[in-house]
Amino acid sequence: MAETGPLILVIEDEPQIHRFLRATLPSHGYRVIEAMTGEAGLLTAGEKQPDLIILDLGLPDMDGLEVTRRLRQWTATPILVLSARGQEQDKVAALDLGADDYLTKPFGVAELLARIRVALRHAVRADGSQGPPVFTSGHLRVDLVRQQVFIDGEEVHLTATEYKLLALLVRHAGKVLTHQQLLREVWGPQYSVESHYLRIYMGQLRHKLEKDPTRPRLLRTETGVGYRLLVE
Repeated sequence: MAETGPLILVIEDEPQIHRFLRATLPSHGYRVIEAMTGEAGLLTAGEKQPDLIILDLGLPDMDGLEVTRRLRQWTATPILVLSARGQEQDKVAALDLGADDYLTKPFGVAELLARIRVALRHAVRADGSQGPPVFTSGHLRVDLVRQQVFIDGEEVHLTATEYKLLALLVRHAGKVLTHQQLLREVWGPQYSVESHYLRIYMGQLRHKLEKDPTRPRLLRTETGVGYRLLVE
């Protein structure tokens, strides 16, 4: 049983999910506290100050989106949302409200642990500064100070917009960014519905950065939601 590891708050009303997480997380070095309702989860988050929150969207007393909105009024604690299949718009809404990532039920242990690790690493970077000025993942290296991009040591030329899009993904590496978030940050709020811009520029980035653009390993599509830069 973990006694000093990161503290995870699980806000979920399904007993079987609680049992699964209660059995899984401590054996991998995490401490777990639980809440069965949104209101109880908000109170527990305030009292216990967890390192990460796992939040179900379908709670008995209030929508998980409302819980996310209220949490983001006072805390930057990473939020990993659980959603049922077919809740694509809810995933997008949760991420736009400030959730860090999502898992679709049912999910496996390996995927859950990977998402937790990434969320906690991202939280450490956000709490410190802007993270390291040189980002590496697999064959990709991005020097954020010099604004240079390398593949296997060879510099790759990107347009200003391509680099702005890649740099945004790098700063949030491992985290899902929605179409609206990417469009708003790269092109401006007036372009928040121009999703074809993203398809075009992501395609261009993949052709320049991926070994096989048709099977991207780094620049991953989250269907109906957005994109994620994988951390290897």
